[in-house]
Amino acid sequence: MAYVKNWLHCVWGTKNRTPFLTEATRSRVLEHITQNASSKGIYIKVLNGSKEHLHCLLSLDPDRSLSYVMQLIKGEASFWINRNRLTKYKFEWAEEYYAVYDVVWI
Repeated sequence: MAYVKNWLHCVWGTKNRTPFLTEATRSRVLEHITQNASSKGIYIKVLNGSKEHLHCLLSLDPDRSLSYVMQLIKGEASFWINRNRLTKYKFEWAEEYYAVYDVVWI
């Protein structure tokens, strides 16, 4: 059986780069995304960001597509942010994201 680890550096932002992710909100969102991803079998090694975007280093299983994993992370997070009213206005992520394979020495 082959051993495959695909490490990806992913970056995505808020819609229109709106600075929704204040320090207090961001810490709650980062914790939630990490826990939710883990429950879905997505391993996040590092997650951080600023008021309008996040950076993530994640391990992509060979049987999952990047678009599917990003949909799971971004879609559920925006739903959770709005359900918990963490922002004054409706929260949305931008549709696009950036991802590049990364080399991680463990």
